[in-house]
Amino acid sequence: METTYNQREKMTDFIKDNKQNFQDKLLSEAVNVASKINDILETGNINLLKNAQKLSLYVVEQKEEQLIAFAQQEGVAWAEHALTLAFKLEWVQAIRRTLWHFLYQYDRINNHFNGREEFYALEKRINDRIDQFLNTFLISYSKYKDELIASQRDLVENLSVPIIPLSQSVAVLPLIGMVDINRIQTIEEKVLMGISEIKIQTLIIDLSGIANMEMHVIDHFQKVLTGISMMGCEAILTGLRADLVRTMIHSGISFEDKAEAKGTLQQTLKEYLELNRL
Repeated sequence: METTYNQREKMTDFIKDNKQNFQDKLLSEAVNVASKINDILETGNINLLKNAQKLSLYVVEQKEEQLIAFAQQEGVAWAEHALTLAFKLEWVQAIRRTLWHFLYQYDRINNHFNGREEFYALEKRINDRIDQFLNTFLISYSKYKDELIASQRDLVENLSVPIIPLSQSVAVLPLIGMVDINRIQTIEEKVLMGISEIKIQTLIIDLSGIANMEMHVIDHFQKVLTGISMMGCEAILTGLRADLVRTMIHSGISFEDKAEAKGTLQQTLKEYLELNRL
């Protein structure tokens, strides 16, 4: 059955007044996305069909400012709700094909274009605007994801170096898990900043929860202890494991001149808490 179109003189009115035809054509062009429309609406409150018509009108009317703002908004929404980027790319390309189909129907009914030059000029304007939307969307999407990753990385780094104040001058740093070269660099940065900001005079570093450290990490840890001392803070090590001590002995590394070693964290905390009561 042949599709019928409502004739309108303005191109924008033609798109608006043939809304159902536009949506039907769009859904036939974007087969993979069509089945996900309701899921995307429920997940991110994003109405793909409504937004497709909005984008098409911005493109046809050459409303660059509104188009860019809309693309930025869409990029954040898709990134925030972790929607599949491939669906968006397919959807925008389907909008491009649907829009050109409508322009063909519009010209067929109204005999609007006076020559090839006018048609090619319109083709360039429309394709440029759709490409501009897509590029702005991708930049906005990537920026949001990058900021989210950076925020999560900061959270992980803070959790991996949990400096816990016990009093105005004493804090404890319990280290748990593997300490590689990247983490020891984070420890160095967070510890030195923490001493400066919290005004720590005594930092108790508990090593009972870490796995064995490689030699280059132990060497870096020694430098961290030097930095702690240079900032006028006393470092106390607790929970030194036998395998770590054995590695240090055979490599000739010692922390004796940089930190005081005690038994367990519990014993050390009890000692300092009792001192604070006096």
